[in-house]
Amino acid sequence: MPFISKIQRQTDYNRFPSSTPIVIDNGASYFRIGWAGETEPRVVFRNIVQRPRHKSTGETITIVGDHDTALLRYFDCSRSGPRSAFDNNVVCQFEIMEYILDFAFDRLGANGSRIDHPILITECVCNPVYSRSKMAELLFETYGVPSVAFGVDAVFSYKYNQLHGICEKDGLAICPGFTTTHVIPFVNGEPVYRGCCRTNIGGFHVTDYLKQLLSLKYPHHMARFTWEKVEDLKMEHCYIALNYALEARLFQKGGKEVEDKTKCWQLPWVQPPTEEPPSEEEIARKAAIRERQGQRLREMAEAKRSSRINELENQLHGLEFLLEQLGQIQEEEMSSFLSETGYTSKQEIESTLTKVTLSLRKAKGEPKPEQAENDEKTDSSTSEKYPLINVPDNMLTPEQLKEKKRQIFLKTTTEGRLRAKQKRFEEELERERKTQQDEERRLENPQLYLEQMHSKYKELHEKVEQRKRLKTNGGHTNGSSVSGGVGRGERLNAAQRERMRLLTTAAFDRGKGEDTFGARDEDWQLYKLMGKDNDDDDDGPDEDEGELARVCSRLQEIDPTFVPKPEPTALQPATTEVPHVRPLTKEDFQIVLGVERFRCPEILFRPNLVGIDQAGLDEMTGVSIRRLPSKDEALENRLTSSIFMTGGCSLFPGINERLEAGVRMLRPCGSPIKVVRASDPILDAWRGASIYAANLKFQQQTFSRSDYYEKGEEWLRRYQLRYTL
Repeated sequence: MPFISKIQRQTDYNRFPSSTPIVIDNGASYFRIGWAGETEPRVVFRNIVQRPRHKSTGETITIVGDHDTALLRYFDCSRSGPRSAFDNNVVCQFEIMEYILDFAFDRLGANGSRIDHPILITECVCNPVYSRSKMAELLFETYGVPSVAFGVDAVFSYKYNQLHGICEKDGLAICPGFTTTHVIPFVNGEPVYRGCCRTNIGGFHVTDYLKQLLSLKYPHHMARFTWEKVEDLKMEHCYIALNYALEARLFQKGGKEVEDKTKCWQLPWVQPPTEEPPSEEEIARKAAIRERQGQRLREMAEAKRSSRINELENQLHGLEFLLEQLGQIQEEEMSSFLSETGYTSKQEIESTLTKVTLSLRKAKGEPKPEQAENDEKTDSSTSEKYPLINVPDNMLTPEQLKEKKRQIFLKTTTEGRLRAKQKRFEEELERERKTQQDEERRLENPQLYLEQMHSKYKELHEKVEQRKRLKTNGGHTNGSSVSGGVGRGERLNAAQRERMRLLTTAAFDRGKGEDTFGARDEDWQLYKLMGKDNDDDDDGPDEDEGELARVCSRLQEIDPTFVPKPEPTALQPATTEVPHVRPLTKEDFQIVLGVERFRCPEILFRPNLVGIDQAGLDEMTGVSIRRLPSKDEALENRLTSSIFMTGGCSLFPGINERLEAGVRMLRPCGSPIKVVRASDPILDAWRGASIYAANLKFQQQTFSRSDYYEKGEEWLRRYQLRYTL
């Protein structure tokens, strides 16, 4: 509705005299209020109240009717959902009703808390006296209205369409509303409430059922299925099938007709940018960047190496100068001189000098010294460090023998450590040499080098995979790398199988009688053969695996498109493909409405589809006719010849034809049946009430404030509005 300022609303409100009634169509879905005699209501909004909290301040506000979705950015609406004053089409929550009336009177233009106009307000059929009395109390006590009249919305709609010749004086008014559906018979233009019937099914249940079906069908888009959006989808796409079973079988078979009846709702979707493979220029640019980065790293490494060499050379010159000074100092002065240098002995200085020399040669990349020089230095240092090693045992005392054993142990440990260190140094030099050779080959022909590296990676990967499969399955593969039904002996290598044979033989030979294993020398020879040190299997680090890791790392450096193959695990065998995530497309953001279009509104005729054990629309007409006090066949024919549909759910396409077919199944053959729909099922109730309130005799049908104070609730029980003026 167009925006009208508060000053303009108050001006319009003051133009009407106090005798002009205010007409209110208090529906369970929408609230409509306006002036008697007009053709359109002034204010229309959803009959709900919501009280969210501000996200920053925590302040609670009251929102009546439809709220702007932009408010969700500032208010937390998750803890307080929309609340209605109705319970099955009966007003029960009058605190909420007061919020709604305050909002309605304010939008109508009332500038005070007192309303000086008579009010005609609609209610449901056979409204409980308690609800009617509480509504009268609210209007009289809170707003001070002079008089109130209560009328049924479906009756006003029927009377309005009767004036326009759409329906007859005798007929049935069917009103499928928001939460309930009523059937009211009319005889001579007046409603017969004794023949009314009601079922607790309406448009709310249709929308809720559609929302559930779409949420189950598209669980990834549940946030899109808001109540307002599903309501729009229902009114735009749903229809009533003339034959539900045939329509369901038609959709089950498919075809051109089904495609025409299927509707699609496209959700907002933006096509992701397509990732194109890098061009040759891009690959060359990235290679140049990596080359510059590598050159920078090499320069940094060279600068660090030069600094390290200078530091070691200075340290070496200092140690040599210190040894020269020691050669010129007397024995008695040596201890005081060494205390100032931080060393304890000349041997420690020489050992440090040897380590610094080796470190300097390693930093310069020089080859290892000749073995003779090493042996000579080792012999000289050994003779000084371990003087008792070469002395015969018969020339030593018991204490010297213990010291000799200790020196032998220290010498063996030191030599082993030096050998291991020398081996690591040689391996590192070999790796550097290989890396330098690889870099030279790559610079000579980058494309050929890249192809060779890819082929080498593929060969090594297959070799390692084959070895792992053989180790797992023992060479008995059945098209899969997962072991299945393979014995432990088939998974052992030759050395392990030989050890198992020796153990078994020894157990059988020595297990009879007395255990004498170890009494002979050959038993200990057998013990050595059974030791694990004789295994020649490949349980240790594999050279192929190390080379594969080096090649993989090298490919990741020089090839931006290289993706290493995943290693197989126990849960993911080597033959299992890596799960590929399919990119989302436009079709993934489409909501297809097929059988849901006629399945959801079908609950108006079959409430048992949603677990409500009550009658449908067609059965309700027969129930209403049977409840009439007089059993007149002519009257029944007149009633069925003018079946009037009103309410929001009567807008579904095909509902008239389906209702006529259903009533025809209940009536005798040849009975006249005609189903008509209101000119405007949504607003005809308010328009009929507006015409009724504009009549001069309307004041005689109202319930005044003095009657309320004098007669009270008992008079409201007998109060009934006469629709014929």
